[in-house]
Amino acid sequence: MIERYTAMGLQTSVWYIETRADCKRNLEHILECIDSAYWVGSTEFPVKLICIPEGAIQGFTDSTFDWEQAKSARELFCELPGWETDMLATKAKELDTYIMSQLRVRKPEFPDYYFNVAFIISPQGEIIYQYHKLQVFVGEPSTVPHDVWDKWVELYGETMDAFFPVCDTEIGRIGAVICMDAFFPETSRGMAMNGAEVLYMPSTYDPYVGNDWYEIQRRSRAIDNSLFVIAPNTGQRYLHKHSAAPVDMFGGDSMIVDYKGQVLSRHRSAADSYVSAVIDIEALRDWRINSRFPNTMKDLRTEQFKLIYEEPVFEKNMALHKPKGRRAEREPYFARSIQRLVDRGIWKRPRYQRTDRTTLKD
Repeated sequence: MIERYTAMGLQTSVWYIETRADCKRNLEHILECIDSAYWVGSTEFPVKLICIPEGAIQGFTDSTFDWEQAKSARELFCELPGWETDMLATKAKELDTYIMSQLRVRKPEFPDYYFNVAFIISPQGEIIYQYHKLQVFVGEPSTVPHDVWDKWVELYGETMDAFFPVCDTEIGRIGAVICMDAFFPETSRGMAMNGAEVLYMPSTYDPYVGNDWYEIQRRSRAIDNSLFVIAPNTGQRYLHKHSAAPVDMFGGDSMIVDYKGQVLSRHRSAADSYVSAVIDIEALRDWRINSRFPNTMKDLRTEQFKLIYEEPVFEKNMALHKPKGRRAEREPYFARSIQRLVDRGIWKRPRYQRTDRTTLKD
């Protein structure tokens, strides 16, 4: 039996890094925030899971300034484990808790590439889980498995664990989706179909918070899949390490949502803070087994849904032979995806289509 415990989601300011060494400043700030929040968060039930938002350690230098992929991989990012995760591992052992976070990381199998990775550190200080982000928005240059599909499948297989890994821990089965992943119901459903009970779902830029997409998606994914969602958002950002003042680019609204889609805890401002809530895995398991509505995964009629994806939309292997280029170099891939949807009659072009944004033919 899994006893009830407290989960926490941090919301911390971040100084965008210019070298890998700059991560230390952000990590020291994160550790201070953990210490500040932990003594309050543990007053009801023991804190057993602390979640850190996307970008909190490194910022988004590569995306914001459109760095070339190999330059970012060499100058900004680490492999796992690294001294960045060692700092978090020390805190996990000290507090006897799991810590979940995100980093852009290099992999020895892919020189000059980097991936956006969520990871779990155990109370023993070991990295016990890695998830590689599956969906990125147009401005993010991170490589995803689909970009190197043939090599990824050769190395790791074409299995659920290769794309939707879930970690079975003493506090429940934990999965992850990161930022843009949340825009695609399939990513969360993949985690749920691989057994996830708790889903780490960090961060999103404004205006997606201000127009309520952040909340809608997180509550919807919890309801869709009957699971807990822990959604820490990135705090204010300092665009450079010497910036005089931070800018709120994320909008706050960190939250924890239960398996019925109810918000258990939220922090609406962008200030450094945290959310915390009690996680009851046994209650979730009872709900899944005994409730008939709306825990809908039991009702999946999978054969009919397979028809949706018989024809591909976004082409695979876009970075199989060389790392992704800058944003302008990636634009033709998005234009071709739009063209496929038009050619199939799924989308209709507007009369006022702006030809400067696309290479679509007439």
